[in-house]
Amino acid sequence: MKPIELLAPARDYASAVAAVDYGADAVYIGGARFGARHAAANTPEQIARVAEYAHRYGVRVHATLNTLLRDDELSEAEREARALIAAGVDALIVQDMALRRMDLGVELHASTQTGIRTPDEARFLGEAGFARVILERALSLDEIRAVCAATQAEVECFVHGAICVGYSGRCFLSRSMSERSGNRGACSQPCRLSWDLTDGRGRTYVAGKHLLSVRDMNLAARVGDLLDAGVRSLKIEGRLKDTDYIKNVVAYYRRAVDEALALRPELRRASVGESLPDFEPDPAKSFTRGESEYFLDGRRAGVASFDTPKAVGECVGRVARVGRDRFLLEGGAAALAPGDGICFVGRDGASGTRVNVVDGAWIRPNRMEGIVAGAEVRRNYDRLFHQALERSRTRRVIAARAEVEVAEHEVRMRCTDCEGVTARAALPCEAAPAKNPGANAAAIGAQARRSGDTIFAVREVAVRGAERFVPASLVASLRRECLDALLRARLGLRLPHLILAEDPAARYPATRLGADQNVTNRLAERFYRDHGVEQIDPPLELAPSTEGACVLRSAYCIRREIGECLRGRPRLQGDLYLERGSHRYRLDFDCRRCEMALVDEGRTPRPGAPRPGTPRPGATCRTPRPNKTNNR
Repeated sequence: MKPIELLAPARDYASAVAAVDYGADAVYIGGARFGARHAAANTPEQIARVAEYAHRYGVRVHATLNTLLRDDELSEAEREARALIAAGVDALIVQDMALRRMDLGVELHASTQTGIRTPDEARFLGEAGFARVILERALSLDEIRAVCAATQAEVECFVHGAICVGYSGRCFLSRSMSERSGNRGACSQPCRLSWDLTDGRGRTYVAGKHLLSVRDMNLAARVGDLLDAGVRSLKIEGRLKDTDYIKNVVAYYRRAVDEALALRPELRRASVGESLPDFEPDPAKSFTRGESEYFLDGRRAGVASFDTPKAVGECVGRVARVGRDRFLLEGGAAALAPGDGICFVGRDGASGTRVNVVDGAWIRPNRMEGIVAGAEVRRNYDRLFHQALERSRTRRVIAARAEVEVAEHEVRMRCTDCEGVTARAALPCEAAPAKNPGANAAAIGAQARRSGDTIFAVREVAVRGAERFVPASLVASLRRECLDALLRARLGLRLPHLILAEDPAARYPATRLGADQNVTNRLAERFYRDHGVEQIDPPLELAPSTEGACVLRSAYCIRREIGECLRGRPRLQGDLYLERGSHRYRLDFDCRRCEMALVDEGRTPRPGAPRPGTPRPGATCRTPRPNKTNNR
């Protein structure tokens, strides 16, 4: 049976514990540096605590080490990697191929930042010693299926959370507007800002809209399709999210994955333990920009969130009437409660407020700005639901059975968990004959089942020797000793690790790497040259400027989204530009690949500077196509 993993994000120890308790089979967490999220850093000591807690349940810990590295950072990155390994992590998620060359002796996963979109790319990484490849979010189900069939590596894909509009690891938009680089873990998220769509000569077609902001992903209904395609790890995005988000979304996907596994006997869950949340999980009640399956069924319109990049939440109705300080929510009895956060999305964007009073279907908010008849009302904060999350005390327990034997001079217990892990304990006891052996056996069994706040749930108890009386306090002490021993035995288990060697004969599926593929240090350069790459362009990540270069490529297309696809009969002809303040980017549409790119036009042109739109030497908007000798 093949193991299937539900992989959850962890910002810190508290969120990692929440992810484990509510059903994750693995968590991914950042170390002190090089983890692609500066605001989610953890010391090796903190990660060691995470590993100790997670490994009780067979839950793996994957550490992110997935930023690009400069030559002067290689030694520090290696020290960080070895500290994470010593802390007990089960795998490292990496983007920079320098880490492949450090002989770390750990399972390596190729980060989504490596931009894996084709079967040949995935095949190469598997041959190069990566146990797992993490796919670009924009792939269709057919493309995912082709990748899974092509590589010996496990395949991981995102199923929930925020979507980067640009191809992962190939986006330089943040760096082109600031000192902050997404490839260095400090993205300023300019794709979530408002932009104007213009012709570059003074005419504005769309003003002040969030033209690059896409909805969040929710593939809960497609888990079975992904498993059938060959995906082995289902990843939830959100290392910066709070613990309430983790509890809710992980619990929701745990249910979806378990339902899919129940129909597929050839597959099994990757960890053990039962999590029964004491609330009804609903991802619409946590942070969401609206739900989307993105391009799982092919590239299509309707995935953008032009009006706001903020959480809009769940729709609860429309405004039927507006009074001076209140409004009537259509549909009779209101679903809202005092303290709820609500928002109204209109032509001028989103406006939000809090609910003060609910009187039947009449709602009195904190303020009335933006509330007009016919407006859709969305709840982006459900106070009662979040109170339930905060009060939730869901425990994850491992089913076990116990055997108790009362001998003449001692009482013995053996506990065995659902995986067959066994522990024994014994205490001295001068047992007297029991007056009522049946009642004595029942009392011993009841005491043996009281697993308290341990990670075990003793479901079955067999009692032998009940004709000898044993005090309940003695059985309780024996149970505690035996379950402690069972926990130690579980912690002593070695989780499976797939540590692979790099095949020197593996060939990269192209002989040239463009500037957007970011070979930023000598070890990474040596890696690619050893695998057949002949030309490596200077990396855009280290260039002094991105002017004239492609700074974002995407399967998302603004023309498609606004009904102006070039394959149809568009009204908008000629070049289009995105503008914000002094920043301007020309839109480049590649209809053959159904892709859009942004080319940095720079700011005020300098005398003698290249014509805007002329790429720098070595800069390219497209990944070079492989030569024919590589069969791609």
